[in-house]
Amino acid sequence: MKRHRNAFTLIELLVVIAIIAVLISLLLPAVQSAREAARRAQCVNNLKQIGLGMHNYESSSGSLPPGMKGCCWGTWIVFVMPYVEQTALYNSYNSLGSPTTPNEGVLRYGGVANVTVSQSLINVYTCPSDNIGMTFGNKLTFHNYAVNFGSTSLDQRAVLNGVGYRGAPFTNLLYGDASVLGYLANNHGGTYGLARISDGTSNTLLAAEIVKGEGGDLRGFTWWGPASTFQTYLTPNSTLPDVPVRVQYCVYPYGQNPPCFGQQTDAQPSMFASRSRHPGGVNVVLADGSVRFVKNTIALPTWRALGTAAGGEVISADAL
Repeated sequence: MKRHRNAFTLIELLVVIAIIAVLISLLLPAVQSAREAARRAQCVNNLKQIGLGMHNYESSSGSLPPGMKGCCWGTWIVFVMPYVEQTALYNSYNSLGSPTTPNEGVLRYGGVANVTVSQSLINVYTCPSDNIGMTFGNKLTFHNYAVNFGSTSLDQRAVLNGVGYRGAPFTNLLYGDASVLGYLANNHGGTYGLARISDGTSNTLLAAEIVKGEGGDLRGFTWWGPASTFQTYLTPNSTLPDVPVRVQYCVYPYGQNPPCFGQQTDAQPSMFASRSRHPGGVNVVLADGSVRFVKNTIALPTWRALGTAAGGEVISADAL
């Protein structure tokens, strides 16, 4: 009588396990890619809302919002809140403070008048691809979008040591510092409308992605004036370092932090590149409200031209 085998041999079982492992290894990158595509789509939607919010702010106020109000008394993320469905948070934020206000510490982003708001993580300002859940100080939150502060440096220098700033001369910009005692040399105390963009709204950046810093690195801490901005002096996700205002605001190497170097000096003013956790580039919103994905390999002159509002540069439609 023949005996019928009712179980796998050890070799057959090992072969089946190996086949399953190979299939999983093939499937996992596809799943990760699909998840990143969904996260990137959310980032695009966020920037679209921010762009529409900027336009609605400009329509009602006659100008774009200030990029910042000094270091610590409000940035564009506060001023645009009513136009991105965050009216309740905006009404809870006291933006009357300034460097010269009595008890100005109370009215800072981390002061008792505003800390409830600045401890809030706001979805429209957060890209899910950057899953670093950083907080600073008294659990103040970090976010992932910054406004275009031109093609040179934080203080928007036109010249350095008597010559055009390192091949990226200053031209008229969209955002300024609304404070009495601010960082900026050129757009100090000013706000500007879309009519100012002689380069064309489809050729000028409104905002772009940035990444959150870790370990006390303040990149992405957009309640603080400098971190709410980026400059197009460096290409997206550049391997060259950002330059913070003070050395303690740069923590590198550490975790997933991008490169940074020392602190600003007269020879090297502060600047921050646009960066993201997406492979290959960053999402941006242009002044016409359209959202684009800009590759890391974009030509530097083209990227710098997108950072100016009245530079007179010619940008080909296929250059982005």
